Amino acid sequence: MRVTSDFYVTALVRRIFSEGGFAAISKRGAPEAGAVFVLVDRLDGEFDLYGPAPQAFFMEPKDGRLFERVLSAADKETVLSRLASEDRMDPDYWLVDVEARGGAIDLPLADDEADQERPQWPPL
Repeated sequence: MRVTSDFYVTALVRRIFSEGGFAAISKRGAPEAGAVFVLVDRLDGEFDLYGPAPQAFFMEPKDGRLFERVLSAADKETVLSRLASEDRMDPDYWLVDVEARGGAIDLPLADDEADQERPQWPPL
């Protein structure tokens, strides 16, 4: 069962703080089902942006949410442009800012899930 976006974001921020990191909710979206984006400040002038993985590309995940890397090692202007585009398309998204040296963050990624659960084709 998938938890609400509000619950998920709150738990993510608390987990990051409990691990000694820093996270803040910089944009609140729809409490029940707003898309969640995570902006990672690498602390070297570059940023990574993670967003919800398209559901068509993975089987039902165990915890209900998977992310994909939208931007990697991008500058602030590129990130802001991408988020402005998202805001025009879907203004109910959440944005969590995280500081992580080198971009190290523990998020469930669709690539990881797909590698574990993708059936082999053709079957042997």
